Amino acid sequence: MPNDRRGYRSEVRREPSTSRFEASRLSPGRRAQDVARLRRERFDVLIIGGGVTGAGAALDAASRGLSVALVEARDLASGTSSRSSKLIHGGLRYLEQLEFGLVAEALQERGLLATRLAPHLVRPVPILVPLPAHRGLTGAVHRVWQRAYYGAGVGLYDAFATAAQLRGSAPRGMPLHRHLSRAETHRRFPSLREDAISGAIQYFDGQVDDARLVTTLARTAASLGAAIVPSARAVGLLRDAREVTGVRVRDLESREEFEVHARTVVAATGVWMDDIAGLLSNGGPRESAGLQVRASKGVHLVVPRSAITGEAGLILRTQTSVLFVIPWGGHWIIGTTDTDWHLDRGHPAASATDISYLLGQVNEVLDRPLSTEDIEGVYAGLRPLLSREARQRQPHSRDEQTSALSRTHAVVEPMLGLMLIAGGKYTTYRVMAADVIDRVAHRLGGLRRHGGLVPASRTADLPLLGADGYHSLWTNRADLARRHGISVGVLEHLLERYGSLAFDVLALDPALRRPLPGAPEYLAAEVAYAALAEGALHLEDVLTRRTRISFETDHRGAASAAETAEVMGAVLGWDAATRAREIEHYLARVAAEQESQRMPDDLTADAARLGVPDVRGFQSDRTAIS
Repeated sequence: MPNDRRGYRSEVRREPSTSRFEASRLSPGRRAQDVARLRRERFDVLIIGGGVTGAGAALDAASRGLSVALVEARDLASGTSSRSSKLIHGGLRYLEQLEFGLVAEALQERGLLATRLAPHLVRPVPILVPLPAHRGLTGAVHRVWQRAYYGAGVGLYDAFATAAQLRGSAPRGMPLHRHLSRAETHRRFPSLREDAISGAIQYFDGQVDDARLVTTLARTAASLGAAIVPSARAVGLLRDAREVTGVRVRDLESREEFEVHARTVVAATGVWMDDIAGLLSNGGPRESAGLQVRASKGVHLVVPRSAITGEAGLILRTQTSVLFVIPWGGHWIIGTTDTDWHLDRGHPAASATDISYLLGQVNEVLDRPLSTEDIEGVYAGLRPLLSREARQRQPHSRDEQTSALSRTHAVVEPMLGLMLIAGGKYTTYRVMAADVIDRVAHRLGGLRRHGGLVPASRTADLPLLGADGYHSLWTNRADLARRHGISVGVLEHLLERYGSLAFDVLALDPALRRPLPGAPEYLAAEVAYAALAEGALHLEDVLTRRTRISFETDHRGAASAAETAEVMGAVLGWDAATRAREIEHYLARVAAEQESQRMPDDLTADAARLGVPDVRGFQSDRTAIS
């Protein structure tokens, strides 16, 4: 691409030269090298799926000294792992389901992430549990009982986190809960209807940019030698009799197919787990994959911070689940729904009914009702829930609620050399990863603690990229901002997204420090960095996952698309036709999503969303793993 007056090509050539950056960056050149590795090496473990579990498993295995490859059909975190409620939490509602072990485990992981592993990505967010108002003498009894009931639950939640700290397994990482009067509650959250509450209990959980955590996991694994290849789809399993020996992969950028050989294969494919059965059958009678996963759709709305006045989030009870109202920078995230989904898994669609439901639920407690005019963005994701059969219980009835299914996980080996990992929750990804790699280790010769060849997991003590030195950088951010000639606000934004790697972003040409059109809180340098170091290959990868412009702006990224394509194109070598094609596809995708959100039900919403094919060309590939 010829240079233009803004000199994009010269801008992005000023790259950081540190060995840490070189080892971890997922650049176009690194992808080509990793594809070459896939073709020639035999790996100890090959992981299918680039969500949080797959990326976590790649890091766990690489940190034990195993040779690791990961292939992802679309983009890192492009499925469930970028479409969550953005919370690292123990699951307060699971206490009512008596899932004490799950809650304790998740709170331990929350503490590790917030203090040791990723303090730059996971930070405390206060959340209020509003206590409903009741009048009269009977009402007074109800108020006392409800405060005691919810207080006991939140107290137990804190107790589990404190117990982990006392054991030395994980710091708390979050402040303790406290009770608020009606007046205190209204001061903390003025938009709550005073007649709807009698007070609240405030507790803390962790907030995270889910897609950024997955990218950081993948890069940390890459820094330890893992081959990380997005846009590479598993289309078949290689077998020697009853043993899986690798995977046939289609490179969706070059459209070439080749074989990847491995001693073990791990499928961390979430709601696509059932597709493993199709690959196992190899054209014959369909075999059981050993796990049954149900997809539950969760829809979230994003509204501007000005639409609701409050200093904390909310957790509200609904008839089927819970509803979160969570502060997210200059926005609020409102979610989620919890309904079965049987349609396209790559692009779950939010319908007008989903949106109406969420608005109706939140408006029951707000003094100024929200409307569709307030909505800036909408996103939908699919939770991979283990069905009761997968947990060796009685078969579920047809009307079983997905909200009642367990968030525990399972690891099975339906065929020698093939491990499946499914279920669980985002917060416990590290435990899931360690469990499945333990199974891999036993197959490869056993864990070292039992006299085998592979050491035990050490990811509980392995900070992710950007974590080292973060607290010191944050403390000295004002001085650092002056030294680099940027505002404190810009440096805070970068530190909370990249940690100590923020200075790799700033090491790019200063001309790239300009804000993006339509999304001034993001810099053009972040776009260049996404393509240069974070594995972004397409425009939607940056607008939807490396940044969150696609749901943080009322234009859904349309106003930022042209400039983003220019900056990305300079890194990836796009010509004018490629840039135009990327922009056209992205705008068509936005239009299709907006149209689906006007449809009355799942079926019509799904049809509207599928009017635009995937940018990686999935329409003809329906039989392989997504």
